[in-house]
Amino acid sequence: MKNRFTTGIALPCLLAGGLIPALSLTAVTSAAAEPEQLEAIVISAGRTPLEAEKVGRATTVITGASLEKSQVRYVADALRQVPGVAVSRTGSFGGLTQIRLRGSESNHVLVLIDGVEVASSSSGEYDFGGLQVSDIDRIEVLRGPQGALYGSNATSGVIHIVTKGGIRNGQRITARSEVGTDKTVLTDLLVQGGNDRIDGAFSATLRRTDGFNISDYGKEKDGDRNVTLNGKVRADLTETLVLDANLRFVTRKSDTDDQDFAFPDRPTQGQVIDTFSHNKTREVYGGAGLTWSLFEDLFVQRARVEYTDLHRRGFNSNNRNGNDDNRLHLSYQGTLAFQTESFLQAAHSLTGAVEWERETYRNAYPGSPDQGRRQQRDLSGYVGEYRLELLERIFLSGALRYDRNEQFKDTLTYNASAAYLHQETGTRVHASIGTGVTNPTFFEQFGFQPSRFVGNPNLTPEENFGWDIGVEQKLLDGRLTVDVTYFRERLEDEIQTRFLPGFASSPFNLQGTSKRQGVEVSATAQILDGLTARASYTYLDAREPNGQKEVRRPMHSGAAGLQYTFLDGRASAFVDAVYNGQQMDSEWVNATPRSRVKLDDYLLVNLGADYKLNDNFTLYGRVENAFDQTYEEVYGYNTQGATAFVGIKGTF
Repeated sequence: MKNRFTTGIALPCLLAGGLIPALSLTAVTSAAAEPEQLEAIVISAGRTPLEAEKVGRATTVITGASLEKSQVRYVADALRQVPGVAVSRTGSFGGLTQIRLRGSESNHVLVLIDGVEVASSSSGEYDFGGLQVSDIDRIEVLRGPQGALYGSNATSGVIHIVTKGGIRNGQRITARSEVGTDKTVLTDLLVQGGNDRIDGAFSATLRRTDGFNISDYGKEKDGDRNVTLNGKVRADLTETLVLDANLRFVTRKSDTDDQDFAFPDRPTQGQVIDTFSHNKTREVYGGAGLTWSLFEDLFVQRARVEYTDLHRRGFNSNNRNGNDDNRLHLSYQGTLAFQTESFLQAAHSLTGAVEWERETYRNAYPGSPDQGRRQQRDLSGYVGEYRLELLERIFLSGALRYDRNEQFKDTLTYNASAAYLHQETGTRVHASIGTGVTNPTFFEQFGFQPSRFVGNPNLTPEENFGWDIGVEQKLLDGRLTVDVTYFRERLEDEIQTRFLPGFASSPFNLQGTSKRQGVEVSATAQILDGLTARASYTYLDAREPNGQKEVRRPMHSGAAGLQYTFLDGRASAFVDAVYNGQQMDSEWVNATPRSRVKLDDYLLVNLGADYKLNDNFTLYGRVENAFDQTYEEVYGYNTQGATAFVGIKGTF
C-alpha cells in the first residue's frame, strides 16, 4: 500500500533546515553561476549567443553533466527543478506531458531541439512524454514573452534543447545499459568524432517498459516503447564558411486508458477506465544552415532551413484518431558587431532577420469531408535586434518584430532587457519586458471530431504582455549565489473550451484579462569541497478573467537537492526533492455539480549513487519516488510509485 503523508509544510521545513540551497540537478539560473563550472554562454538569449552575465532575461541552463549526475531520464523531470515550470503528465512515462511557464498554457511555450521548432502544428504544443535526456548537452529555459525574438508560440517563454555534437581531432564512444521496475530496459549509444575541419555525432536510444495501470479501475498495465535516433555534423567548408546540419527521428508506441463518456452514464462516468488504447507516433526533425563570417567576424550572415514532420495515430475504445503535421521554416539573418571605445567603452551588435514558415495539417480520420481536407497557412516575419554594452557592466538589448499572417491579423511584438553587473559586490540586477502572440491552432480552428470537438474559425490570437525584475547576489566569496525575480503577465483573448449541446465542445476566446504574477527564487551553494547544494521556489498566482484559478498551476512549488563527490572523484551520490503544491484541475463527472477538483500537494524524493569501476566503466543505481508517494498530476490518472533502477555505463 502506498504511503501518503502531509507535504504542505515539507518544502518550507527543508528550506529552514538549510539543506536546500540545492538542486542536485546542476542548473545555471539567470541568477546563479555554477560553482564548479561556469556555463558562460546562453544560446537562446538573443538572435545570437550571449554571455550569461550579460543576459537581462530570466534564464536557466541545465547542463548535460548535471543530468548525468542526477540520473534523470526524461527532460520533463529535469524541468521540474527549474523555477516557474509546472509539469503535468497523464500517468505513465510516455503519456502526454505538458510544460507550462509562469502559469501559461503549454502551447504558449516555444520548444526547440537544435534550433528546430518541434511543436505539433495541429495542437500548437510539444508533448514532452517521449523526450529523453541521453543525447542532450544542455537545456535552456527562457522565461517571459519572447515574441519579438522567436515569433508566435513564444508567448510565455522558450525551451531550447541542444544535443551533443562531435569532437574535433578525436573520438569517443559512450554506451549504457539499464534495467529497473516494471521490466524497464534502457540502452543507448553515443558516437562522437572528427578531425580539424569536420566533426559529427550520432546517438541511438531504446527504452521500453511494461509500465503500470494508469487507471483506478482494472489491472491492465500501460507501457511505452521509444526509439530515438539523432545525428549532427559541423564542417568548416572554408575559413569563413561553416555548414551545420542535424536530423532527429523518434518512433513511439504508448499505451493509455480512456475517460468513460459512454451513454447512458455508468458508475465510472468521467473517470479514467481500463481500455486497450494506444498511440503511435513518428517524429522527424531536421535542419541545415550556412554561416558566413566576414571582416574578422564583424559581419556574420546565417541562412537556415528547418523541417518538422509529425505522424500520429491513436486507437481507443470509441474510435480512431490521428493527424499529419508538417512545418517548413526558412530564415536569413545578418549581424554587425562593432565598438566605439571612446564613448563609454561601448560595444554594439545589430541583427536583422527575415523568416518564412508554412504549416500544414491533415486529419487522418475525418468525421466529415470538410475535416479531411489538408489545411495550410503561411507566415512571414521581419526582426530587428540591437544590443549595447557600456563600461563592461551595463548590458541593454531591444528587439522588434513584425509578423505577416495569412489567416490572422498582422502583429507587432517587442522585447527589451537590461542587466547591470557590479563585480565589486557580486551583485547583478536584471530586468526584461515584452509581448507575445499565439495564433489559434489547427485543432481549434477546424476541430477533429464533429461529434466531440467542433472547430471555431472565428477565434482571434492570444496576446500576452509581461515583465520581470530580479537581483542576483553572490556571497561567501562566490560559494553561495541567490537570485530573486518578480514577474507579472497579462494575457488577452485567452482560448478555452466550453461544452455544447449533445456532449460536444468547442473553443472560444475569453472576454477580459487573464492575470499571472509571482516570485521565483533560486540558490546554489558550494558547501564543502565535493558537496554542492541547490534550491528553487516559485510562488504563482494565475487567474482567469473571472478570478478563478487556472487549472494545473500550483501556487507553491519548489525543488531541492544535494550532490556529493568522494573517493577522489570516483564516486558520487545525490538526493533530489520536488514539491508540488495543491492545484485545481477540470472534472467531467456528471453526477457532481462541480466542474473543478482540487489535487493534493505532493513531495517526490529521488536518490542514487554511482561508482567508477575503472577508467572505462561506471556502475550506478537510483530509487525514484523513494517514499512511494501517491499523487495525481492530472485528475483521474494514477502515477508511478517507488521504483528502482541499476545500470552500467562505458566510455571508450
